[in-house]
Amino acid sequence: MKKLKIALLIIVVISIGVVSTYHWMSFKTRHQVYDSVNAIPKNKVGLLLGTGKYAASGNINLFYKYRIDAVVKLYKAGKIEYILVSGDNSRKDYDEPTDFKKDLIAKGIPEDRIFLDYAGFRTLDSVVRAKEIFGQTSITIISQKFHNQRAIYIAKQYSIDAVGFNAKDVYNSHFREYLARSKASLDLVFNVQPKFLGEKIVIK
Repeated sequence: MKKLKIALLIIVVISIGVVSTYHWMSFKTRHQVYDSVNAIPKNKVGLLLGTGKYAASGNINLFYKYRIDAVVKLYKAGKIEYILVSGDNSRKDYDEPTDFKKDLIAKGIPEDRIFLDYAGFRTLDSVVRAKEIFGQTSITIISQKFHNQRAIYIAKQYSIDAVGFNAKDVYNSHFREYLARSKASLDLVFNVQPKFLGEKIVIK
């Protein structure tokens, strides 16, 4: 019985920590996320966070589609000049950055305005590499709101001045984000670094 009580106490403490971390990140980034193209400040570079083009069903992933739409809105409104697409290219048959590039060009974004980061395996990697590899200390992060909040929180810890433009969301709730934010918080505490850095490709 005593062991059961201890186990339950541990579960309660962890649950409180997970929930508190989720809401803390939302609170700390509440003034840096924007739904309006007119309201968001201008930045030279927009950091587009990657996701797969297709859902498990084989249909277009709506997270992907709405992020494309958000980038096009920002670019056409003159709120960003360049797009840094950061995503996963860990397998030959899976290439998030190139998929985004092709579809952005099809939407009218000039090819010379698009830079690709093939080593954006996680949000932390994408954010840190935007500074360390691509030379950006002020960026507009483009993803859904829940994702933007986590990315901006990470950016703050690396002295990056970041705002987020919220692409249209797909779901009303994101249970996995509770765990993702706790993982991100632990990564920051233990100073976890990107999987790869490499040669600089500064966006001027």
